[in-house]
Amino acid sequence: MPKATTTTKKTKTTIPESKEFAVIFTGGKQYKVAVGDVLKVEKIEGDFKIGDKVVFDKVLLVDDGTNTTIGTPYIANAKVESLFQKVGKGKTVKVVKYKQKSRYLKQNGHRQPFLEVKISSIK
Repeated sequence: MPKATTTTKKTKTTIPESKEFAVIFTGGKQYKVAVGDVLKVEKIEGDFKIGDKVVFDKVLLVDDGTNTTIGTPYIANAKVESLFQKVGKGKTVKVVKYKQKSRYLKQNGHRQPFLEVKISSIK
């Protein structure tokens, strides 16, 4: 008779360095950010150079691990500071219009511009 074997699966648990995070609103979207995150955001007006400070003042929620503050709709005097890293364009999105049996086919492409920022502090 074969012997029955048992296997145990070991899982590695990692404890995050900082549990502090915030939810910000920019470019018509909401983003959950923590210190050190790199974020690609759209529709920020202004001219930026590498290393410039970008401040997001529309903060919806801040959680420091023990206390949670929720805004109505925004938290007064709260801001998230970040450093500008680069500007670029996203991957090409194909836009196709097609009508069968009428020989109509139209193709276009679109690349959405973005700004890449690194979150430096949550205040």
